[in-house]
Amino acid sequence: MNHGVPPLAGHLRSYRAHGHTVIEFHGEIDIAAALTILPVLDAATTPHETLIVIDLTPVTFFDCSGLALLCRARGRLEARRGELLLVCPQPLILRMLRILGLTGRFRPAPTLTDALRDGRPAHELS
Repeated sequence: MNHGVPPLAGHLRSYRAHGHTVIEFHGEIDIAAALTILPVLDAATTPHETLIVIDLTPVTFFDCSGLALLCRARGRLEARRGELLLVCPQPLILRMLRILGLTGRFRPAPTLTDALRDGRPAHELS
């Protein structure tokens, strides 16, 4: 599924899986990282993309700057009736989303496979 994944660039990696863009956040996602991630997210949420997956699995720290990135990407996609899928097995990030009442809006999945299965018809995954 991840054949030909490009090398890590800063705090993120972007690749295609099952015809959709997957953006992995890596390391500490704070205000400095958000400044480097923002242009990539804006480019990924262009009008031709209808579904983006953000994978937080490799994240070691996540603050409100990271949350702002997620909200911005989700808003840009929803404005065009697109969808943001979130992969997040991180207990502390999940707790933050739960405390802020955002788990229903983001519906985090524990793995990329789960996110794609929940976000797309099963026949599209084969």
